[in-house]
Amino acid sequence: MKRRNFIKKSAFVSAGTLLVPQFIRAMQMTGNSIGKAKKLVVVQLSGGNDGLNTVIPYRNDLYYQLRPAIAINQKDVLKVGDSLGLNPVLQGIRKLFDNGDATIINSVGYPNPDRSHFRSMDIWQTASASDEYLSHGWLGKYLDQSCTDCQAYQAIEVDDALSLALKGENRKALSLKDPAKLYRATRGLYKKQLDEVKHQHEHSNLGYLYKTMAETIESAEYVFEQSKVYKTVQTYPNNAFGRDLKLVAQLINSGIDTEIFYVSLNGFDTHANQNGRQNNLLKNYDAGISAFVKDLKSQGNWNETLVMTFSEFGRRVAQNASRGTDHGTANNLMLFGGSLKKPGFYNKAPDLSNLDAGDLIYQVDFRNIYSSILNNWLNTDEKEILGHHFESIDLF
Repeated sequence: MKRRNFIKKSAFVSAGTLLVPQFIRAMQMTGNSIGKAKKLVVVQLSGGNDGLNTVIPYRNDLYYQLRPAIAINQKDVLKVGDSLGLNPVLQGIRKLFDNGDATIINSVGYPNPDRSHFRSMDIWQTASASDEYLSHGWLGKYLDQSCTDCQAYQAIEVDDALSLALKGENRKALSLKDPAKLYRATRGLYKKQLDEVKHQHEHSNLGYLYKTMAETIESAEYVFEQSKVYKTVQTYPNNAFGRDLKLVAQLINSGIDTEIFYVSLNGFDTHANQNGRQNNLLKNYDAGISAFVKDLKSQGNWNETLVMTFSEFGRRVAQNASRGTDHGTANNLMLFGGSLKKPGFYNKAPDLSNLDAGDLIYQVDFRNIYSSILNNWLNTDEKEILGHHFESIDLF
């Protein structure tokens, strides 16, 4: 079979659901076993969630002066601190906060912030400086460094395409929405193609394609089988975000050898009529996270799990003329887990009296949080991955 025909026929070359690492050992599942090791679940709130209507400075008069139509009424705020409270739809998050399962870090950002969705998301996903353009993600670099003998499912993104955060130079995460669908696809066309080239020389181009396809087939089968091990009894919201978190919980509770999971909730670009739209999204977020935590606690897996929720930027402090908010800068970041050293509020509320052209000034560089996760949760050297030394925060 000619190489160009094989490549043309091989859907895995372009299919977002079949992005796999390079230079793997075909048809072998003998890599490092993770099992009950620590898990990292990254939740991306895409579009720029409005942090000031999520974590609310309900005692600050400037908040109400600058947002006369969209500020959350003080009597409705879920008060979890002397000056800060939660959006009233975040009832489940409040319980996690009260139980010591949540840490909220205020005013997270980076120097010289960019207000473009795409550019700021790239900065967060690659851990770059605002004037630095990188092609590999921070978690992808972690896979490059830590996985000398790992499988494609070492990290899984529950999506049809793979985010930049999970793309390394030599290794990439596995992207999938439905384990059964991926399994059926690999057992059909891909298995047939694999048989056609399995006798090619190991170091030829076809040998390389054989290796990547073999790894995909084996990984798809493994994830599919693990997805059947544990069936949750928790009720998740009947939407994409709820289903994605349900799948992650089922895989973690199955004992899967996966270390990193990545999910997204989209729609936070609230330029007009913000409150109704954001509240609906936060309801879905609250219900999904709450069910997920209950699920993992029921199986004794919560203390080994860390959930990090971020958005590419916050919103402007003042509302706009359309009862919404425009692209801003610093934002709050939420961590959930059973092993948090400092549950509650990590730092003080944003300073609304000291703004940069109407935007919040960041207090915590997001890469200091990444450093803590890399050093103290994933047990690796942050400098090798982030490119520079960033002081770790004592979080867990």
